[in-house]
Amino acid sequence: MALSEGVEKVRRNRSWLVQILFGALLSSFLVAFAVANPLKVGVFSVDASPPVGSPLAYDLAMEVTVPLSCSGIVLLGDDQPVVLCAVDWIGIGNEGQEFFRQSIAEAVGTDPGRVALHTLHQHDAPRCDFTVDRLLNPFGINDQFFDSDWARTVIERTAQAVREAVNGARPVTHLGTGLARVEKIASNRRILGEDGKVAAMRWTACDDPELRAKPAGLIDPNLRMISFWNGEDEVAALTYYATHPQSYYRTGGANPDFPGLARNEQQERTGIPHIHFTGASGNIGAGKWNDGEPANRAILADRLRSAMEEAWKRTVKVPVEAVDLSWDSFRISLPAAPDLDREGLQARLNDSSASAEERLSAAGSLAWLERTERGDETEVSCLKLGPSRILHMPGELFVEYQLAAQEMRRDLFVAMAAYGDYAPGYIGTKIAYQEGGYETRPGVSLVAPDVEAVLTAAIRRLLDLP
Repeated sequence: MALSEGVEKVRRNRSWLVQILFGALLSSFLVAFAVANPLKVGVFSVDASPPVGSPLAYDLAMEVTVPLSCSGIVLLGDDQPVVLCAVDWIGIGNEGQEFFRQSIAEAVGTDPGRVALHTLHQHDAPRCDFTVDRLLNPFGINDQFFDSDWARTVIERTAQAVREAVNGARPVTHLGTGLARVEKIASNRRILGEDGKVAAMRWTACDDPELRAKPAGLIDPNLRMISFWNGEDEVAALTYYATHPQSYYRTGGANPDFPGLARNEQQERTGIPHIHFTGASGNIGAGKWNDGEPANRAILADRLRSAMEEAWKRTVKVPVEAVDLSWDSFRISLPAAPDLDREGLQARLNDSSASAEERLSAAGSLAWLERTERGDETEVSCLKLGPSRILHMPGELFVEYQLAAQEMRRDLFVAMAAYGDYAPGYIGTKIAYQEGGYETRPGVSLVAPDVEAVLTAAIRRLLDLP
């Protein structure tokens, strides 16, 4: 080999070596950058209190006793933003749910499927359903139940607040999970007789001492807290507990009832933004411990706040980064109740001799039937972050679904928020439709008993199970 050829070969080899070393250094830098990329969390909150004279769920608002809120967090990771939002209203359904989520998504440049919108289901609070409002409008009775113009202003202010939360998002280095037992709040509403049928209903307020004396029944006794930390500084806390949130209602005074009072007090004591979600509590209420006396509201609020405090004390923190955040969302077909009859529902809606409440019920059933007939499916989703999983579900879900999800993944910290899309109403288990009781009555539950199989499969998929 000529000397010049040897020199050229060495030069070429050195060039390849430099490229390999540069590539390795670049890869190491990119990996290090990805690992170091922090998760960020922004917090938002707006006043969701209705104006005086605006309809609450069952009455007109005569005053605002305690302000209602629309609050939540925005999570910024390696993908599009995720938004979790909780509203102190009785329910948001159909086009109301879609428009609310779409507005938030557009504000932060994400997909509506990455927005989870839930209500706490307080009863001295408004409804939001633009579909049912539209169906009632030709008969001039829609404004007895809805103030959709005002609701749109709340949605607009929420979208702006979420946008600002992105700009003010703080880095998060750790995720906290805490569990605490809640004493003397939840009890099962359905009292079964010896024949396996519902013999009595123990409502959220129960003045029958014999019914209150019966066992609490099947409940989830635990409150779950998920918190976000920047080092030793807490950025935000989320809590989840399964019970109907009523102590007493139909007061004409808008208020967030005892869960809202507990949340507000815990937030004030700690100075940390606190967002509370109602779990799967279609068949759960405070009736065993609450006879409806107004004094019980503060008692129940204190019990729940004590559990919030205990969950905070028991919090276990683990490091998290942006790469640890993932989101799963898809739509499912919930089967319509077999008793839904288009002609009958339309006739009741058209009947001026029927009560406004009966026509409201007919409009809600008709809206749901039309959705199922055109294949309009319902969103379910799951936030996956470190050891935690947060399931976001529709309707007034029975507690059995929440307990089943926790049992499916005992290796994880599983929380559930229900009262997403309010349109399907109560969602019982298959056997509950044979047992009778209020929650599975026609017009109250708009889904068929086969809904259990559909939702169970969806929960398994969200929890990464076959």
